[in-house]
Amino acid sequence: MDIYLKELLDREQIRNLRTLYAHLLDGNNIAALDQVFSADAVVEVTVGKMEGIEAIQSGLNDAFKLYDRDHRENYPFMHAITNHWVQLTGPDTAQGRCYLIDFETASKPDPNPLLLLGIYADEYTRIDGEWRITHTRLEVVWPAGS
Repeated sequence: MDIYLKELLDREQIRNLRTLYAHLLDGNNIAALDQVFSADAVVEVTVGKMEGIEAIQSGLNDAFKLYDRDHRENYPFMHAITNHWVQLTGPDTAQGRCYLIDFETASKPDPNPLLLLGIYADEYTRIDGEWRITHTRLEVVWPAGS
């Protein structure tokens, strides 16, 4: 396969991880996050640092319950992922960043649905032929102090 075509396909597969993450988390399919994260992944987000897929699933499940104030069991928030930049750093490694626009859809006293603006800084590894996020850190840009 042409090297440029392979790199293009790798970048697209990597970008798809964040899109899949948003759909799985927002749709309350947290058990399927092993399609996004490696078994030993590290996730650093507003609800804390989680190490390993089981801790990630547990921590994000707790966050989901916290925001599901209307008990709809899906989409209490919506993670819009944009401006995804990916740099291949080796044949099976990459790094990237993307913007997060995080909306709350559950009822709350403040009618503004915007929860936060942030940047995901990710590291990726190809494991058994499939790309996975191995480390991610959410940098909250707004609101300040989050």
